[in-house]
Amino acid sequence: MTRARKHVAAMAPYALAGLGGADGHPAPSLAQNESFRPPCPGAFDAAVAAMTDAALYPDPDWTELRSMIATRHDVDPDTILCGSGSLELIGCLARAFAGPHRSVLAPEHAYPYFRSAAQASEARFDTAPESDCTVSADALLEAVRPDTGCVFLANPGNPTGTRIPTGEIRRLRDGLREDILLVIDEAYGEFADHLDAPVFDMVATGNTVILRTFSKAYGLAGCRVGWGTFPTGVAAEVRKVLNPNNVSAISQAAARAVLRDDAYMRETCAMTAERLDQAAAKLAALGMRCPSSCTNFLLLDLETQERARSAEARLRSGGAVLRAQGAAGLPHCLRMTIGPERELDNAICLLETWIGENLP
Repeated sequence: MTRARKHVAAMAPYALAGLGGADGHPAPSLAQNESFRPPCPGAFDAAVAAMTDAALYPDPDWTELRSMIATRHDVDPDTILCGSGSLELIGCLARAFAGPHRSVLAPEHAYPYFRSAAQASEARFDTAPESDCTVSADALLEAVRPDTGCVFLANPGNPTGTRIPTGEIRRLRDGLREDILLVIDEAYGEFADHLDAPVFDMVATGNTVILRTFSKAYGLAGCRVGWGTFPTGVAAEVRKVLNPNNVSAISQAAARAVLRDDAYMRETCAMTAERLDQAAAKLAALGMRCPSSCTNFLLLDLETQERARSAEARLRSGGAVLRAQGAAGLPHCLRMTIGPERELDNAICLLETWIGENLP
């Protein structure tokens, strides 16, 4: 029998959200941080028009899309690489810059895919403690080891929803060795752009990468379009392991269309923030704790793993699916996407019922 390489055989599969309800049938999901709005109307028209050339391979250099991203964020288009979601770019960065002799460091409650990417590259995965579910630059710097090759950091964080200021990001970079690659995943960046200055200029250090995606604020999760801005030397190495023709022509067309409608995206972010504040207030009134979130989701602290499991089961029985967070070192927590209003209200009502059923 053919066997996988030892380190792959030892890996656990990346845990996706279970979307089945209590009866096993698909239930409305508040588990995947998808947008509650479809993409802007222009994205549909652009995708349909792109089907005309569906017999042809897509532009492997994402030329027009890179140009539009560069204009939108005031970065050099030559520094941009696109991927099938930011996940592909994270995986390629780990393959190119981590391995048996170059470990990966991340915050304690980091996006679990960072660990999967490290393991796939045969790299040891180290973590640094967080403070109140918030990344600590000091803790990361203290956790650096002689063989640390990459530091992966999501800001705002997933699944915590918290963020650290630009000044702390810059202080972290200044405190790291020059040979350590700092990767900042800003998948939820559009929800927090109004809070602080951007950090795209850090790419000029030669050892920092900034990643973003069209999956969240732009509502294109199903199209799988991520992007990042890379130092020239880093981009050249990543390109060697990046899948060619990785972003379909239809997805590129949809991404270009949503960039043309910046007002729609900003409206989505504003609506999301309003719903998030309302949901947080309702949960607080129920006595439930949630870290302050700069994203499109809330992290619910259920205090113990047993209570989290009990609440999750009660939610599923009522047709609401939230995401358990054991993989992020938070087994006592559930993550709730700020989804469609009716589904969000249903989840909160189910939690209220569960609290009433479980009072001492």
